[in-house]
Amino acid sequence: MKIKKLLLNWQIILLLLVIFSMILAINPKLSTEGLQVRSVSGDAFDAGLRENDIITHFNNKELNDPSEFSKIILEFQPAKEQTIIVETSGKEISYKITHSLGFKTNNLTIISIEKDIPLELNSTIISINNKEIKNDNDLIKIEGELIKKIRYSINTYKGEIVYLSSKVPEITVKEIEKSNIKKGLDLVGGTRVLLKPEESLEDQDVESLTKILSNRLDVYGLSDIRIRPAKDLNGEIFILAEIAGATKEEVTSLIAQQGKFEARVNNQTVFEGGKKDITYVCRDDGSCSGIVPPCSQSAQGASCRFEFAIRLSPEAAKRHAQITKDIPVSLDGYLEHNLDLYLDDKLVDSLRISSSLKGQEATSIAISGPGFGIDQESAYQDALKNMDKLQTVLITGSLPQKLEITKIDSISPLLGEEFTKNILLTALFAFLGVLLVMYIRYRNLKIVIPVLVTMISEIIIILGFASLIQWNLDLVSIAGIIVAVGTGVDAQIVIVDETLRKEDKNLNWKTKLKGAFFIIFSAFATTTVAMIPLWYAGAGLVRGLAFTTIVGITAGVFITRPAFGKIIEILLKEE
Repeated sequence: MKIKKLLLNWQIILLLLVIFSMILAINPKLSTEGLQVRSVSGDAFDAGLRENDIITHFNNKELNDPSEFSKIILEFQPAKEQTIIVETSGKEISYKITHSLGFKTNNLTIISIEKDIPLELNSTIISINNKEIKNDNDLIKIEGELIKKIRYSINTYKGEIVYLSSKVPEITVKEIEKSNIKKGLDLVGGTRVLLKPEESLEDQDVESLTKILSNRLDVYGLSDIRIRPAKDLNGEIFILAEIAGATKEEVTSLIAQQGKFEARVNNQTVFEGGKKDITYVCRDDGSCSGIVPPCSQSAQGASCRFEFAIRLSPEAAKRHAQITKDIPVSLDGYLEHNLDLYLDDKLVDSLRISSSLKGQEATSIAISGPGFGIDQESAYQDALKNMDKLQTVLITGSLPQKLEITKIDSISPLLGEEFTKNILLTALFAFLGVLLVMYIRYRNLKIVIPVLVTMISEIIIILGFASLIQWNLDLVSIAGIIVAVGTGVDAQIVIVDETLRKEDKNLNWKTKLKGAFFIIFSAFATTTVAMIPLWYAGAGLVRGLAFTTIVGITAGVFITRPAFGKIIEILLKEE
């Protein structure tokens, strides 16, 4: 009879529906075999692979560890650059290729041309490398000879994806997320930085600054990025950035520096970084971006040079022509003044300007720079890093304001895993401690078991709501969960004590519960008001504590505690 009453009570039905909905939002995964795609681009994306897809096998090799996938990818060698000679109905052209011939045809007539390929549209292909091209089959055959493609087979939960490509797979993976719960940096590792603009900003300026920072980190290749504006209790504006997997050095170089790029000739600015002056930056394409061989080695160390192509806007090209038209030409065939490249007002490189570019509206420019190290491998990696950084700044442009690092924290993934284990262990002991105290106090499992069920319900509701809005749970958020559950236990004790008071045994259950909930609502209002300042305290660094606490006590007051009150009423009414 009591079970029937429990199942027919609307407060309890509401609690069950909410719990079921929150479990769906959390979406716990029972099977975690394989790896989850973190990012994908290039031919793999064109073949149908998407972010968050689950890969179980790659080229028939089973995958369960991201390091295994990295080793497989390293086995593939990038295609080497080569020079081809293409004869068309217009002229004969020699140029370099890596992953494709650089054009598409229809009945041997060129209908599209890749960037920087010096062919003409609507011209007809006659020969390639002195081999006559009579039909499309001849073109396909010679393309197969020149561009060696590898067959890639990717098994996913959705099915098998097979494609041919000359490129190294542009896929990054991570361990499968066991649920939709988003973990903060305290639990997964990464870098958190609190930035303060040097000058006061309007809301629209803050939005622009946040967008540029996000673009810069995204272009650089960092994932799991969270950037948002924040204010402290004094109204000062900050930018809070959390980047999983990033080091302090990367964050400092990409975020803290304004990234103001200028190319000057004779101390006059020819162009700046950003879309206004630069319409295209070659990146991840070996035909127009990479390390220029060979790297040099000396007793002092090794050095390498990178080079990549950019395209200038017509306005920037006109400035180049205007500035260079009166510069004298040296005996070696170059202009007497170089193209000096400045990043944040520091000279990073100085390039010679050919006399053929004097007074010309040059739209294609080659940018280069050095990399240094104790050996050629470290110099090569340094050059790649410097090239990535410069390309990123050229693409995204400079920040509208200089930013000062107010606070920066870096947590290793191993430490994050340790935090998670300790939190789960601490929560278990806390649960057992609460239940033991409740049993000692009441000596009645009809009270202790509903308390346990209510505590678990409140945790599920908090985690489910956080999953719905994609809130990152960090250590302070988990502290908020503990606070919310703790206040929930207090409320449950109030409910039980009010209903069991002997001096009020003449009062009916409804009146007793009303008295209990008056106390509970008063505590709810007080706690909520106390949490609001924490939303802004420390520029939002403890916002997670306020969030989970408010969500937990709100769910408790309107969902779990009314249901608990009804459960106690039904179970103890006849005692």
